[in-house]
Amino acid sequence: MAFATGPIPIQGLTRPDDMRNPSVVALGGGHGLSASLSALRRLTTELTAVVTVADDGGSSGRLRGSFDVLPPGDLRMALAALCDDNDWGRTWRDVMQHRFKSDEHPEEPLNGHAVGNLLILALWELLDNPVAGLRWAGALLGARGQVLPMSTVPLSIHGEVLEADEVTDTLIKRRIDGQARLAAAGGGGLVANVHLEPVDAPACSEALDAIELADWVILGPGSWYTSVLPHLLLPDMRQALADTTAKKLLTMNLATDTAETTGMDAAAHLEVLGRYAPEVKFDAIIADEARIRNKERFELAAQKLGARVFFSRVGVSDGRAEHDPLRLAAAYHEVFTAIGS
Repeated sequence: MAFATGPIPIQGLTRPDDMRNPSVVALGGGHGLSASLSALRRLTTELTAVVTVADDGGSSGRLRGSFDVLPPGDLRMALAALCDDNDWGRTWRDVMQHRFKSDEHPEEPLNGHAVGNLLILALWELLDNPVAGLRWAGALLGARGQVLPMSTVPLSIHGEVLEADEVTDTLIKRRIDGQARLAAAGGGGLVANVHLEPVDAPACSEALDAIELADWVILGPGSWYTSVLPHLLLPDMRQALADTTAKKLLTMNLATDTAETTGMDAAAHLEVLGRYAPEVKFDAIIADEARIRNKERFELAAQKLGARVFFSRVGVSDGRAEHDPLRLAAAYHEVFTAIGS
């Protein structure tokens, strides 16, 4: 069930009466997924967000540990990104994102918790169904689409970091457990052997159905190993992405050399996806040409994924590594028009 209120008109983008309203599934987590959703809700009313559920830090990690539930933080952010641009939507977006903070009482149990996380947790406890709880939260917010978890069980993400041993002049492996630690691990070496536990975790059936029926599936932007790659690590999800007749689009990050991906260029990001899920091919990739150091190497890596590269200026105007919703929406519109569905 998707709750939507209609597309927002965008200056410079036309939607002729005969243009079909595409069914779009956006995969990811955190700020990256929020960026793609903020753009996509301007183009379609048939929008589904599928969110990673391996977060173990901050408010989400505390609630997950105390109540044995899915981490609600990335789900909350996706719901907030789908809020309408009117007083109701902006108010509820701000309420969902509001985080309690008391400097005078640092031991206050509410410190650090986001209101939206607590609201989602309450709905889960009342309804005993994570998908139903998210649907009710979306209805309250007037969200322009539906938000689904990648899996209905909490996941853990693990990996290894290959580090140089200065004494023996060899590479040594160090195991990294948990999303919060893995997200910062790349600063110490090369991240490798990333996997999810439990290994036989089921994918959310509603998410699999949405991918099967979609016109477009969009992966990224986001933290490459902890928000983007997990969708290709869950076996049922990876198979659904390989089997779907939907067109598949990959949105590149604007910053490649992060704490998680130290030393990796944009082409190396594509090679990671090809290594972990060679059966999943893409039809298109959106990248900001100004952020690609070696264009020839990047396009060669894209060809190995079966993708056509669309270079677009999608960052905010002040130069920060942050996607501008309107520019990203224009880039998505260009790809939808050029390739069709």
